[in-house]
Formats: sequence, C-alpha cells, structure tokens
Amino acid sequence: MNRIIFGFLFGIIFLSSCGVTKFVPENDKLYTGASVKIDDKDISKKKKKVLVNDLEGVLRPKPNSKVLGIPFKLMIYNLKSKSGKGPGSWLSRKFGEAPVLFSTVKVDFNRGLIANRLENLGYFRGSDTTETVFKGDTKVRMIYHAMAGPQYMINSVRFTTDSSSLGKAVTASSAGTFLKAGDPYSLDAVKAERERINGQLKEKGFYFFGSDDLIVQVDSTNNQNMVDMYVNIKKTVSQKARDIYKIRNIYIYPNYKLNDSTSFSKENAEIYGDFNVIDPENTFKPEVFERTMFFNKGDVYNRRDHNLSLNRLVNLGTFRYVKNRFEETDSIGRPELDVSYQLTPYQKKSIRVELTARSNSANFNGSEITLGWKNRNTFRAAELLTVSAYLSSDYQVSAASKSFNNIYRYGLETNLLIPRFISPFKFKTNSAYIPRTRISLGYDFLNRPKNYTLTSLRSSFGYSWKESTNKEHQLSILALNMVQPSKVSASYDSLALINPTLRHTIEEQFTIGPMYNFTFTNTAETNRKNTFYYNGNVDISGNLPGLNSLISTPFSQFFRFENDFRHYLKLGLKSQIASRLIAGYGHSYGQSVSLPYVKQFFIGGTNSLRGFRARTLGPGVYRDPNINLDQIAADQSGDIKLEFNTEYRPKIAGILNGAIFMDAGNIWLKHQESGPMARPGVKFSKDFLKELAVDAGIGLRMDLSFLILRTDLAFPLRKPWLPDGDRWVLNRINFGDRNWRQDNLVFNLAIGYPF
Repeated sequence: MNRIIFGFLFGIIFLSSCGVTKFVPENDKLYTGASVKIDDKDISKKKKKVLVNDLEGVLRPKPNSKVLGIPFKLMIYNLKSKSGKGPGSWLSRKFGEAPVLFSTVKVDFNRGLIANRLENLGYFRGSDTTETVFKGDTKVRMIYHAMAGPQYMINSVRFTTDSSSLGKAVTASSAGTFLKAGDPYSLDAVKAERERINGQLKEKGFYFFGSDDLIVQVDSTNNQNMVDMYVNIKKTVSQKARDIYKIRNIYIYPNYKLNDSTSFSKENAEIYGDFNVIDPENTFKPEVFERTMFFNKGDVYNRRDHNLSLNRLVNLGTFRYVKNRFEETDSIGRPELDVSYQLTPYQKKSIRVELTARSNSANFNGSEITLGWKNRNTFRAAELLTVSAYLSSDYQVSAASKSFNNIYRYGLETNLLIPRFISPFKFKTNSAYIPRTRISLGYDFLNRPKNYTLTSLRSSFGYSWKESTNKEHQLSILALNMVQPSKVSASYDSLALINPTLRHTIEEQFTIGPMYNFTFTNTAETNRKNTFYYNGNVDISGNLPGLNSLISTPFSQFFRFENDFRHYLKLGLKSQIASRLIAGYGHSYGQSVSLPYVKQFFIGGTNSLRGFRARTLGPGVYRDPNINLDQIAADQSGDIKLEFNTEYRPKIAGILNGAIFMDAGNIWLKHQESGPMARPGVKFSKDFLKELAVDAGIGLRMDLSFLILRTDLAFPLRKPWLPDGDRWVLNRINFGDRNWRQDNLVFNLAIGYPF
C-alpha cells in the first residue's frame, strides 16, 4: 500500500514538472512568475521584505496558480483533447486554467508600475533593471532589480485653511491626522487622510463636501530627504460644499411600491412627531419609526445618523428594499435638506416547506420534513412570528443488518421576535441593530420504538441585541425545559438498572433559570489576515429564590459554561488555516447529583472529532463494549469537555475546495461513578492530556454559493481506551487492510463547514 501511495505522489510530481507546457506554442514559453530584488544596502532586511511583497503585488500578469507548489489547474487544463470533446475537455473547461504565456508580459509596463509604486511610497529617486531567467526551452521567469534610493520622511504637517466655517472644521480635525512628522511619505496615507477629514466633516453637516475638495501639497526642496506637507481646501470648492445643512422634513413611505407612483404622493402624509408617514393602508404603527430613526426635524445632517437609520430599517427584517434620498430644499439663505425613506416590505405571510436527507458517522440515515409559517408584521409593529412543525425519522443499521436505535421525532416550535425591549425599565441604544425581545415555546416527541419515548416542553423569555457589528448578546431571563420519559421497554429498563448512562438518558429532567450567550467575530472583515470568532455560553438552573415553594416538581440545580474560540489564518487569496478550541465545564449542586442529560457534553462525529463516530467517545478512557455489538449502545456524555480542531483549506479549482485536518479531544465526568456497574477511568484528572483522542483526515468541499456540501474521510491516530503507552496507533495504519478500513475509516457527509 505504501508503494501505491508513493507511486501516486511521484506521478503527480512528475506530471507537474513535465506535463504543464503541453499547450504552450513553439515560439513562446510558459511564464512562471516574477520576483523583485532590492539592491540597496542601506535598507534593512525587514523593510526590504515588506517592500518586495508590495512591489511584487503590482506586477502583471500573475502566473498560473499552485497548491503546495503544484499547478493543478494548469494540469487539468492540459487534459483537454484536440477535438475539444470528452470528459477531459469538460474538466479542462470547468476547472482548468490556460497557461500564462511569456508573450503576454509587458516588461516596460511593469517597470513603470514599480517606479510609480516606489514614488508613492516616498522613494522619489528609485530605478530598476530587469533580468530574464530561462528554465530549459519551455519556461521563463523575470527578475526586477530595484534601486529604491532614500525614502523621504515627513518633516512637518500644516493645516493652512481659511477662517470660514469649513476652514475651521478642517483645522479642528487636525488632531487625528494620519500624517505624522517622522513617518515615511506615502500616497496611501495622503488618500486616507483626505477620506478621514471628509468623514469628520460629514458628521458636522457638510453634506455636499467631498474628499476631492481637499488638496495635500508636498514640498521636498529642503534637500534633506524630507518633505513638508500642507493640507488645504481647493480654491475651486463650491459654495454648497461650504454650507452646513440641516434636516427640514422627513418623509417615510413604509408600504412603498416600486411600480406605483401614487404610493409616493406626499398628499397622503400623516404627521407623527417629527415624521411625515405616508401609509394610507395603515400597515405599520408610526411608533415603529420613532424607535428606528436617528434623524429628527431641525437636526444638523450627520452621516453617522444617516447610516444608523438605514441599518436599523434593514435589520428590522420586515423590508425587502430600503432606499433613502436627500433633496436640497428651495429655502433661500437656509441650507436645508428633505429626506425620504422608501421602504418596500416583504410579503407579510409566507409558508415554507423543507425536505432534508441526512447521514452521520453514527450510521444513522434519515430524513426530515419541516413546515414553517412566518408573519413579518404580526401586530403592525414589525414583530416576527414564526411557527414551524417537523416530522423526522432516522434509521441505524447494525453489522448484522438488524435495526437498532431507530428514532422517530415530531415537534412544534413558536417564536415571537419583538423589535424592542419589553421591560419595566427603559433601555436606549445607539447601535445600528434593533434590540429585540424574544418569546419562544416548543414541544418535542421522540420515539425509539424498542427502547423508550421522551416528551419535552420548553419555553423562554429574554432579549437579544448587537452591541456592534462584531459583538452580539442573548439573554434569557427565564428558560424552562421539561423532559418526561414514558413507555420504557423491559429490555432497555433492565439494562438501565445496571448501566448508569442508559439510566441517565430516561430520567425526568426539569431545568429552570437564566441563560446568557455572547458572540464576538470579525470574520466578515475579509481584508484581515487573522480573524477570530468567540462564543461563550453560561447556563444556570435552579438558583431562583423560593423556587422550592413555587414548584413541587423536582428540578435540576447546576451551572454550566462553554467556550468556543476559533482562529482563521488567511494564506493568500485562495486558502486558509482554520482552528478551533472548545472548553466546557458543568457543575451540579443542591438536590442534583449530576447534570441533566440534555445539558451534558458530547464529542465525536461530523462536526467534532471526525475520526470517531458521534457520541461514542469517552468519558475519559472508558469504551462502551456494546458499540460494535448488536445491542443498545448508549450515547456517552460528560461534565467536562476539551476539544481542538485544525484544518488546512486550499482552493483546488472552481467550486471545489480541499481540506487536510486533525482533531483532538475528549469528555470526562467530574466525579468517579460508584456501584457495581461504575465505568472505570471516567473522572477528570491531572493526567487528562494522556487521555485525549486524536484523529486526522482529508476532505472535499463543494462551494455552491447557496450551500456548501462537505465530505470528510478520517481515521484515529490515538485511542484513549487502549492501555497507557499503547494509545498511539500510527504504526497500525494500513489502508490496504479491509478489516482496518472497516474498523477505523469514518466517512462524513454534511452541509457547511465544521467550524
């Protein structure tokens, strides 16, 4: 088997080295890229590295893309036939990339780009030469030798504006300037400074002012490789750009129809405070807009208020289109604006049907049908009411082809989102996102025909709000969950008497208390090389004063913490390394001996340790002997969880992405079990690192924009249930052995990334 793998890898390397010039014309060569070398001895290595990356980024064209040094797309392109027909030609058109030819390289144009970029970075005396490097008779690359010369530094920055309102506003903004004495000169910094000043002026009513109305003059005549900079207003700036504008009238069209001009008539407006609401059909209560808008009549125009109002209208989730328009009024001598908000609502009521098929690593295959109903404006104040019902079935087939652990479920859930806080206290937020009150009620019925049935009822009341684009909070003041078992089979009951895990599954569970969840993420900021995601959850039950006297039903008392931290490292434009660390801890107290089953931690499966089947790993070094037998195997759960995942995600071609990953982790109980059927090795101890399970694997992802279809193939590297010193199983890996593959290879098919 090792020879086969070696031969496969050798074949790829061989094809990549000698098969990529198949479609390069005889009188041309394959262009393999260009590099820049800085020959100045006075420039530090660190600065040279930054400058080289910058200069190489402007060179055109780019060579054929590579993954791990191999031009896969070019190799796929070379699969096409001369006739243009057949599977090879289809793959070539769909996923291939034509060879980049040396004849397309414009050397003088690139030299001009380098010279221009050097000047923009303050190297006013830069120059460059070129070198052509041939590799055999078919490939060529370029080397650009740059002499940057001394980099000019900023000597002084002066704001030399006039005494007008505009001039004073520009001068007042100087405290936050991006142009600092002692910094290198940079055209990018000059552009950023103009945008910064324009942004500040937009907060002070200068509606018609633009960054192009500013000029930054540079004087380099001091012969000391220094520049003096002067920030000023252009003499050609218009009077409108100099005026401070106020808001006169605010018109809101909450039921605006794009193809109906009558819906835009101001004659139908009704005055509500500072707003003129045009809604003849009374679709919305006017107070919705009083809570949403940041502009009021007579306010000085402010771009921040402008953007906050638009964002809030969008985040109501009620309007399909949100447009606004500012118009200069005809008031003489008074710079004023009328603002109109044209809001086209979604269809108020809608029905959605979903049919889902699924398969997971625990050998469950099944389907689910969901029927959802949605009302986007339930009580005419942009409330969102959703009602969904589902029916699902999952089948698990054992090695002996007998059905075990089959699951049938149905349920109903209702959620009401109100775009404001319902509370005896007043809350005011200046966020661009609408705070919401959330009320939910749900019912579930689960039937495992040969084992037991469970019914559960849950409800909650709480709030959700976004502090900023990156930070979101969810607080349930009161969350209730009640699980009631029934129809426990005699066979399951007899096993549950001696197996604490099976017994724990069918215990009555009643949790009541607050929950809090916090999320931070900057993953949407695509310009960052490093992005992060954090989700923290706190769950407390049974700590309300006087609960014993109010509720006769036994309830659980515990607190539970879970932290999910993720890091994404961008590698160029086409690949990344993604990593995740999960740490969870639960503690029961009072009248509870352990966490309720629905609040315990699980590990393994499609989105966890992918080399182990779902919920079969742990706790600790314990291994359920019934996992590979035709008997009931319990889902393994714990009070403590530690998990780490990392994967390299290269882009292969078109919609196809790859993954090479490794997972590690386990779960543990806080206390060692007692009794004749106590499971050994389940308690968390100082030796927990020795009890981690580890797996590795490869995967493919098909990015179809509207969904990501994921396949993973994984296998264990470390099995914690084996004797200490014998847990690493690297030396036992044998892909050619059918029995090894059957016992160790785990295939996962899923929707979306695992993290």
